[in-house]
Amino acid sequence: MAWSVVDRWGNTIVLTNERWAHIAEGHWELRGFRDEVLMTVRLGSRSQDRRDSTKYRYARSFSNLPAGYTHINVIVRLQPAQFIITAYPKRNR
Repeated sequence: MAWSVVDRWGNTIVLTNERWAHIAEGHWELRGFRDEVLMTVRLGSRSQDRRDSTKYRYARSFSNLPAGYTHINVIVRLQPAQFIITAYPKRNR
């Protein structure tokens, strides 16, 4: 199974079941927050990786994350395919 979302720049980004399993296993804090991960790509801010022009970091704040986390960061590759690599929670002050 896979989920897709269109970002604010018109890119259709895919989250595969394998990538979601990777995220949920590595970052227990995001289990149950798949919709928020997809919302981060759809509505969040975006910055390009300095070393790899095909990678972007999407970020968005949420008030309902566990363990004092305030933001979700999602790493996306836009070329040659458009897919989520990983996601992780972050505490921003």
